[in-house]
Amino acid sequence: METNNYGRPRPIITQTKNNTTLWIGHLQTDPTEHYAGQTFQCPQGGELDNIQIYSSAVQNPGEMIMTVHQFDDKTKQWGPTLGTAAVDVQRNDEEKWIRFHLPSMSLQKNQNYGFRLHSNNAMVAIGEGAAGVRSPFDGQEWNADSKDRTGHYYKYFSLAFKVEMCA
Repeated sequence: METNNYGRPRPIITQTKNNTTLWIGHLQTDPTEHYAGQTFQCPQGGELDNIQIYSSAVQNPGEMIMTVHQFDDKTKQWGPTLGTAAVDVQRNDEEKWIRFHLPSMSLQKNQNYGFRLHSNNAMVAIGEGAAGVRSPFDGQEWNADSKDRTGHYYKYFSLAFKVEMCA
């Protein structure tokens, strides 16, 4: 039996700029669901352990779900789901990093990936960075809603997120 000991997870991508917010989830008085996502290029190969997002505020607590995908940057197409994780977000999770522990999966160096967030019962403000004239961000932020599931991509915005891998 072969055992891989990759050690402790460590951040390989960290985008902590947080000067605005993007709401995701479902406000109880509005039937529209709001989704968010972020694409990124993996700077090294290894085993994905977790992805964290920064919660600016929690309007309604509830379950938030993250899915991870390969992403085609040229055609803006999300590949099949590679892994899924759910977190029960509480009111006291405001202004905290929320960690989504994902099933172990190999990510390849220089390949594009992305994650999407949604919730059927929570309403959470995710921290995001808005850039000036020149975008300092790698990847693109994505947001959509139940009325337009295709959504839009923005290179001058980025969710506040961390990707941790065992490499």
